[in-house]
Amino acid sequence: MSKIFMKSSWGSDDPTRAAMVFGHSAALAKAGHEIRIFLLGEASVLARKAIRDQLFPVGWPALAEQWQSCVDLGVAIEVCDACRIARGITDADLAEFKATIGSPATLVAGIEWADKVIAE
Repeated sequence: MSKIFMKSSWGSDDPTRAAMVFGHSAALAKAGHEIRIFLLGEASVLARKAIRDQLFPVGWPALAEQWQSCVDLGVAIEVCDACRIARGITDADLAEFKATIGSPATLVAGIEWADKVIAE
């Protein structure tokens, strides 16, 4: 099985695109792959539960449901530190799902760790 690094910058302004990284990550995890998601830019707002709970992508399950599925499947979620601070995402927001704080260095480390990189 592969180690796959997923990167997304889609946020609440486009719920369908924002949800794709989670739906695809869950499908890959169910198939036995090891998945890590890195959220940056506008995608960092998805770390706030109140935002996730209000996003309903076209043709996909609710974003909160897809997010929880990833967490339940053991998908690691990392949120860019500078991006989340700029958008008011707190440590408490991240603690809800055991997210890690990302940086340019951890982005590079994730890319180097992976067999495959997918940017959504």
